[in-house]
Amino acid sequence: MNKLFRNALSREIQAVPPIWMMRQAGRYHKHYQNLRSKHSFIELCKNGDLASEVAMGPIQDFDFDVAILFSDLLFPLEALGMGLSYEPAPKLGWHLRPDNFNNLKSAAEALPDLQFQKKAMQLTREKLPANKSLVGFVGGPWTLFSYAVEGGHHGSLVEAKKHLALLPKFCEILVPLLIENIRLQLEGGAEIVMIFDTAAGELSPALFHEHVVPALAQLSSAHPGKLAYYSKGTHRSYLLNPYFSTAPLAGLGVDHRWDLRLAFELSKNGFVQGNFDQALLHMEPADFDKELMRFLRPFKEWGPEKYRGWV
Repeated sequence: MNKLFRNALSREIQAVPPIWMMRQAGRYHKHYQNLRSKHSFIELCKNGDLASEVAMGPIQDFDFDVAILFSDLLFPLEALGMGLSYEPAPKLGWHLRPDNFNNLKSAAEALPDLQFQKKAMQLTREKLPANKSLVGFVGGPWTLFSYAVEGGHHGSLVEAKKHLALLPKFCEILVPLLIENIRLQLEGGAEIVMIFDTAAGELSPALFHEHVVPALAQLSSAHPGKLAYYSKGTHRSYLLNPYFSTAPLAGLGVDHRWDLRLAFELSKNGFVQGNFDQALLHMEPADFDKELMRFLRPFKEWGPEKYRGWV
């Protein structure tokens, strides 16, 4: 395990935070582009040797402190029998509706189709230097429900909200599957598993509290201290829920819309991750340097005591 990341998990004071990027093995990277020119996206994900090779690229080139499983958050939907292809965008075989709900497999039936993630984890851990950490990830239940109903994540998620009554029934199948999916990744060598809820901000805070938090509570209760939560498009009122100050979470990630000081105030356990706006990476170098210094200035003013736990 990486010492800086371990210190962040336990909120120990340290002058230098650990560095990793959630999409660090992304399309921007020449290493990934070279592999992708020879293999399909699904091959890169489901072949353990290839998945570990993709995950290692950013560690080799940028020396990040943490590596992340190379995979896709939609594979649980494929395992449930919804089909999945990439053309190149992800495309499900069918969209969830009340009249086809019973076509879903059970969690027990679906789990074997996610074993490849454990293998990818094992091979990535074998290749990683001992001083690097490894994390896994799954999609948040609401985000996966949105994809299941909509076939994508676009606009205001009208169809997903129209069929919101299906969400509790869907979670009865999905959450047990995610609990076991997370277990596979942990057994494969993940130190923690991130829950990515990229559609969370499309719900109102009230619906977030009603529908998202209970499912998160089930997941974190099954794996106390091993899960971290990242949401996109949320703000303070979403996380003003007793769950986020008392749950056994390993960390909390927020997007660039947040003032990180608020995130530190709300999250009492584990690390706080974020939250530079990734779009600014496309700026001209001089402009980028200016914005990066602006982003870092508050941390210099606070000192290590105030930002302990920062990733």
